[in-house]
Amino acid sequence: MLMPKRVKHRKVMRGKMKGNAGRGTTVTFGTYALKALEPAWITSRQIEAARVAMNRFMKRDGKIWIRIFPDKPVTKKPAETRMGSGKGNPEFWVAVVKPGRIMFEAEGVSQEVATEAFRLAAKKLPIKTKFIVRPEHEG
Repeated sequence: MLMPKRVKHRKVMRGKMKGNAGRGTTVTFGTYALKALEPAWITSRQIEAARVAMNRFMKRDGKIWIRIFPDKPVTKKPAETRMGSGKGNPEFWVAVVKPGRIMFEAEGVSQEVATEAFRLAAKKLPIKTKFIVRPEHEG
């Protein structure tokens, strides 16, 4: 699963997910892409599940780019712990995804294969997504 090698701060605040994505909104590497339509925290497990689903369907043809990286630690207090006594320990990592963000890209396969692969990947994610084609490759 994806996670940073090291971080400056072990615990971070939750933050807000207002507005649309400021960067990472264009198809840069591949021909086809999966775009987020809702804001969410995408965990490293969800990213990995989507990646595996795409690779299995594409039978390792073509190339896949993962455009999001889980760099935010999410803490959790142990079960049956009383309130107080500080913040919990980091349990998992998430990528903060805002609407408009390109999450996955692919190339080297037909549009039908890419559409189905991204549909399977989208089922693994907790948000609504949209399949898009790079503008100069439409036709």
